[in-house]
Amino acid sequence: MKGFMLAAVALTGLVNIAHGKELPPDDGVSALYDTGVVHEQLMAKKMATWDRQRKIGSFNSRKWRSRPVANNIVYCSNGTAKVIPGDPLNTFRCNNVDFYDFVSHADLGSQTGEGSSSWGWTSPDGREFVAVAQADGAAFAEISHQGKLIYLGRLPQSPEAQPSIWREIRGYKNYIVIGSEATNHGIQIFDMSKLLTVDPKKPVTFHPKTDLTGYWNGLPIGRTHNVVVNEEKQYAVAVGAAPRSDACRAGLIFFDLKDPSKPTSQGCAADDGYVHDAQCLVYRGPDQKYYGRDICYGYNEDTLTIYDVTNKNTTNIISRTTYTGASYTHQGWVTNAEWQEFLLLDDELDEANAAGPAGPGNPITYIWDIRSLEAPKQTGFYKSASYGIDHNQFVVNGLAYQSNYGAGLRILDVRSLSTDPTGAGIKELGYFDIYPEDDGEPNGGVVDFVGTWSHYPFFKSGYILVNTIERGAFVVKLRK
Repeated sequence: MKGFMLAAVALTGLVNIAHGKELPPDDGVSALYDTGVVHEQLMAKKMATWDRQRKIGSFNSRKWRSRPVANNIVYCSNGTAKVIPGDPLNTFRCNNVDFYDFVSHADLGSQTGEGSSSWGWTSPDGREFVAVAQADGAAFAEISHQGKLIYLGRLPQSPEAQPSIWREIRGYKNYIVIGSEATNHGIQIFDMSKLLTVDPKKPVTFHPKTDLTGYWNGLPIGRTHNVVVNEEKQYAVAVGAAPRSDACRAGLIFFDLKDPSKPTSQGCAADDGYVHDAQCLVYRGPDQKYYGRDICYGYNEDTLTIYDVTNKNTTNIISRTTYTGASYTHQGWVTNAEWQEFLLLDDELDEANAAGPAGPGNPITYIWDIRSLEAPKQTGFYKSASYGIDHNQFVVNGLAYQSNYGAGLRILDVRSLSTDPTGAGIKELGYFDIYPEDDGEPNGGVVDFVGTWSHYPFFKSGYILVNTIERGAFVVKLRK
């Protein structure tokens, strides 16, 4: 209780600054975050929600009927997609996004359900495959040309580990890289091309050790909150790898992927402590001082921290910046990897804490001008019309795709930022609300950790996989 009160006092002092956008970090607040107390409170909030959900049967994915393969598309019409007409729990609020398929976690081979991350891979001949994270492993499926999700098998969690809902997946060439918050799990590296010859009538449960291409466990206790990949530079990063008392302080821990069968440790960046998520890219943008350098944009609980990681053993912090409303700097994405001028940032606690512009409970997307890596500016924000919490987002060809928990998948047109960095020109092109359970709430939603954790929007076909915590995986598509 004492830790909670200290965190609340410190956060109130930070978010009640009446004027200001980007701000210098407050040493006292940063010290509090460094203890881990704020992250522990966030985890406790989530676990309280999920324990409540388990008790009322919401995590029993068997009660959600997977869509028969032969069924047609359900178009979004007059604001809803009526997947099962007359059933309010299978009638989804939407706009300009159509429903193609749904498969429950149970029918994706999971005993536990509890969905989290997701990623995808496109084969050389254009077939589209997905990996769907669940507490007990990762399910594999193919999205057909018709948008149907065809289950092919799964990769269980590492045998030394217990199930954990925190399972993150990223792609590297034809491989996926899987990390987990479960102690002793390590990093699994799996070759997705193994799926090319799987018969859907005979799904394969791959062995969590012998069917891997590679395995790496240069982690303090075998757990990591997230994994990040720089495919161009052929390395990956474990971030948020407990404990914070380790020499790497749960910061950026690098491992080489040039030979995925023999990943090797490269060093770590501990200077700003715990990193919750990151995006690591070769810098291409207007800041000539750093052009061509290996840069990581770190989402570090109370700051946007930008690193030069060109040398993995002498990593330099370029800048640390916080902002009005900062409560838990969670994740973000640059709007154009080929010319890095802006990034979008989401904060996972600002809505719950009623902090800054998120006070009313609408998900806030913070806009950052990164044309100077040493002096990034928070130039504005986009306030969603929905009610809930933002979680993970990616930007593809000027469109931001966001998993906003109970508010579902949201798609924003952010191409106006180059001429108006305030965000006033951002428009929502469409959405698909995958959590009808909260539709009848006073604000049409809930500020809680329910609904969609992640999605994968990078397929050329336009199909988007949406992974949900409670039900399973959806396939939807933005109507052009």
